[in-house]
Amino acid sequence: MRIAFMGTPEFAVRALAELVAAGHEIAAVYTQPPKPRGRGQQLAPSPVQAFAEGLGLPVRTPVSMRDPAEVEAFQALDLDAAVVVAYGQILKANVLDAPRLGCFNLHASLLPRWRGAAPIQRAIMAGDAATGVQVMRMTEGLDEGPIVLSEIVPIAADDTSATLHDKLAAAGSSLLPRALAAIERGGATETAQAGEPTYARKITPAEARIDWTRPAIEIDRHVRGLSPFPGAWFEAPSDKGPVRVKVLLSRLEAGSGAPGTLLDDGLLVAGGEGAVRLVKVQREGKGPQDAETFLRGFPLAVGTVLG
Repeated sequence: MRIAFMGTPEFAVRALAELVAAGHEIAAVYTQPPKPRGRGQQLAPSPVQAFAEGLGLPVRTPVSMRDPAEVEAFQALDLDAAVVVAYGQILKANVLDAPRLGCFNLHASLLPRWRGAAPIQRAIMAGDAATGVQVMRMTEGLDEGPIVLSEIVPIAADDTSATLHDKLAAAGSSLLPRALAAIERGGATETAQAGEPTYARKITPAEARIDWTRPAIEIDRHVRGLSPFPGAWFEAPSDKGPVRVKVLLSRLEAGSGAPGTLLDDGLLVAGGEGAVRLVKVQREGKGPQDAETFLRGFPLAVGTVLG
């Protein structure tokens, strides 16, 4: 089919690669405009833009798909379908209705659970046993369209948002071509979403702070759900004042004490119920470190209370 692909982050790259490999004609790739990154704040293309340009595909980076000129250009592409994977813009009816067969979204949850911006993180943080990927027909409502095809992906006890992201990206990249093939031959069954929706609101910096009064199992989920970005964090005391430390990996262990108290010399910390071992951490201005390396450069005594 002649399609437009609309996506921005690394999650979308593999899906685009599979569509190219499946032989679809990519009329245009839409992605968010380049953003300043790194210490020099140089403009850098999105992962999708970099990948698409490497293949010689035409790329468009509109600031808004509500711009009448952009809508007109999209309508002029004469598309069979459009595929949206974490694009980052809301599409209105004049865009959704332009392709002959419609617009289809690959979403990283089992809808209607975790509609919205952060479904991978929210699934881990909530302690879900499984999530998945779904291809749905897009409507103007937020992730409300009927489902074309689904695949369930279990969430392991040690999954972080990074590892679950990779599992879902792999599942989605194989699901998408199958869904498009069914749509193209007219054999796709579209099923309305059923059940009470939940919403995966965007992660805020303030929300990333660890609340040591919560049960250890919730702290561990919080850490894994926010690893590696934006990273759950706490404040450790020092002679120069509190130092922010991110926790990138943790695990549950036996232990008890006042919430936030270090219980041993290996970063075992008491929660409101139980304890959590901080396995990998990152101090401000430093790279990720295991607990032993971190404590050699930033000693913390047993009994220290973390903020």
